[in-house]
Formats: sequence, C-alpha cells, structure tokens
Amino acid sequence: MGKLQGRVAVITGGSSGIGLATAKRFVEEGAYVYITGRRQPELEKAKNAIGRNVSIIQGDVTNLQDLDRLYSKVKAERGVVDAVVVSAALVEQAPLEQITPEHFDKTFNINARAALFTVQKALPLMTRGGSVILITSGIHLMGIPGLTTYAASKAALRSYVRTWAAEFKGRIRFNTLSAGPTETPMLNGLAPTPEASEAMKRMFESLVPLGRIARPEEVATSAVYLASDDSSYVTGSDLSNDGGASQV
Repeated sequence: MGKLQGRVAVITGGSSGIGLATAKRFVEEGAYVYITGRRQPELEKAKNAIGRNVSIIQGDVTNLQDLDRLYSKVKAERGVVDAVVVSAALVEQAPLEQITPEHFDKTFNINARAALFTVQKALPLMTRGGSVILITSGIHLMGIPGLTTYAASKAALRSYVRTWAAEFKGRIRFNTLSAGPTETPMLNGLAPTPEASEAMKRMFESLVPLGRIARPEEVATSAVYLASDDSSYVTGSDLSNDGGASQV
C-alpha cells in the first residue's frame, strides 16, 4: 500500500516541472490528484503522462473564480482534500534599478497572493485534516543578484506556514519545501538563448555543494514525505531540498 493511499490532492502548476513530478509520485503512492494550470494542451500532456487517478482543470491561480471552479469540481467528485501542493510560480530576473510596479505586482500576484487564496479556498474541504505544502526556494535564504522579487515572494511563503501552523495546530500541517535549482521549464526560461541557459546552469551548479542541478523527481520525493504520515510530527517547517546551496 502506498504512503498516500486513498487520499485526495490538489496540485497547482501541475502540468510541468516539480508540480508534474509531484503529481506522478502522489498517484504512484495511491492518491487521486487534481492538477491545474493555465495551458490546456500542457494539462492534457500531463494527464497522459500520469496515466490514471488524475483530473485536470484549466485555470489561472491568480483568478479567484478559477480557484472556486477548481474546488467546486473537487467537492462534487471527491468531497474532500487531504493535501494541497502550491507549485505554480513565476520567476523573472530584474536588477533593482529596473524593477517596475508591473514586474513587482506580477511576481507577488502569482507567487504570494495566489498561494494564500489557493490554500484558503481548500480549507472547507480539508475535513480530515491533512497537509499543505508550499513549494518555495532556497533563494529566499540567499542573495542572488537580479532575483529581488522572486526571493521576497518565496520568503512570504515561509512566513505563511509559520502563522498557519500556529492557527491550525492539531488540525492541518503546513510546511514549505525549498527546492534548489531544478531542471524545469521555469529554470530554462530564465535565459534568452540556449547558450545563456547553459551558462546560467553552470553558475547555479557552482553554488550547490552537490555540484549539479536537481531533477524534479528528487523534489517530488520530499513532497511525498511532507504529505504522508511519515511527517506526522512536522509542521511550520522548511524542508530544504537544494543540494545544500542555502545551508553551506
């Protein structure tokens, strides 16, 4: 029997990267998974890749009506949510001198505001307790040039789980999962050309004591731990899965 047998999970940003890898692992461990994302073709590909025990809902996590539609579907079909994984995120580089209000608002809208309302709207369905996992980044503990808004928005997630763990003690567990540089479309999209992307990856590798970029599946393994009873005494914590980059 899998570690998540019979449980229902909602994963935002589940059509690619860490979100998709997590959805695959959750299903392998016995969960039924709902994944959401903005692009229907990518969701269809993800559904085919997962193969079973998965429903897809196209939507934008920054749109509260889309979130309501997501949870209405879950309520009608399953009636309960046992785990929420907030993986939808945006990263755009901008040095301080070039940060615009539009860049700031876009980053915080997706990374911080949407995360809060994704969790808030799941609460009425978490009648069996459960686990909320916010995918953040070790960058919130570091100083990486050009990533002011991204790092700050991820630090907000770390603050959220401290507060929510105190508010819901004994009922729902809240934790962040801090990933390091991971081979995902989001990482590849940071650079304008393939050559620049490779140079950027070499830079990130130089910051990681393990000397390499992570695979999404490695981060997903930690998400399974946080969603399962293996972490039953873990809440308000930040699980660092970044090859040691933020710790050494």
